[in-house]
Amino acid sequence: MVKVIASSVRKGNVLEIDGKLCVVMKAENIHPGKGTPVTHLDMRRISDGVKITERYRTTEQVERAYLEEKTYNYLFEDEQGFTFMEPETYDQITIPREMIGEQAIYLQENMAVTVSLHEGTPVSVELPQRVVLEVTETEPTVKGQTAASSYKPAILSNGLRVMVPPHITAGTRVVVMTQDGSYVERAKD
Repeated sequence: MVKVIASSVRKGNVLEIDGKLCVVMKAENIHPGKGTPVTHLDMRRISDGVKITERYRTTEQVERAYLEEKTYNYLFEDEQGFTFMEPETYDQITIPREMIGEQAIYLQENMAVTVSLHEGTPVSVELPQRVVLEVTETEPTVKGQTAASSYKPAILSNGLRVMVPPHITAGTRVVVMTQDGSYVERAKD
C-alpha cells in the first residue's frame, strides 16, 4: 500500500478503506470560498459492491492499493458479464456488468482494454479513450442553415445518439470519445 494525498486520487484508483478495497468511481476536489478545501470521493467496495462516499481534507493521506495492469481483448457478453482474453496466455476472465457500467456500449469484438488486477482479481476496466463507429442513420442537411456551427443528430452502429457536423452521412465512420460520447472527427481509414 502507498500513502498519497487525497487531492491526487483519480477515478479508477483503488484505495484501502477500513481494511477493504474500494474503487474510486468519482473524485471531486471542492474549494469553498471560506474554509478548508476537501476531496469528495464516491467509491464502490470491491468485496460486496456497496457504494460508499467519503470526504477528506485535500492534504489528508489515504492508502492506495498496488494494482497490476494487464491488456485484455474483449471476446463476448453473456449472462455472467463480459468475457476478456489475455492475448499472450489466452487466459479468460469474466467481468461483471456493474464494473464496466455505461461504457459497455462502446465494447467491440477484439477491442484491447486495460484491466487493473489486485492479487489476481479484476477491480477496474479502462476502455480506449476513442472508438471508431459507423453512422447508421442521420438526417439530411438543410441548405442555408449554416449561420452558426450546426450539428445534426446521428445514430451510430452501437445505438448511441451523437451530434455530428452536416457533412457526415449514413455509412461514414466517425471517432467518438468513450468518456462522454461526443463526436471527435471523421475516421481516417
